[in-house]
Amino acid sequence: MPLIALVLAALAVGFEQILQWKFGPMGIIAFVALTVGIKAKNNLVSGIGAVILVMLLAQPG
Repeated sequence: MPLIALVLAALAVGFEQILQWKFGPMGIIAFVALTVGIKAKNNLVSGIGAVILVMLLAQPG
């Protein structure tokens, strides 16, 4: 069980670093909003985070 938790934590940190490198602070804000919204079961916050991430992914270049 600790190994699974360690692997998941490493994947989460890696994903955050990729977002930071590619999309800057706005990517981190969107990822945090999405994560907090899901954990708090708040559809509005998670929706805002998801929309921001989609907009960042859809932009050219």
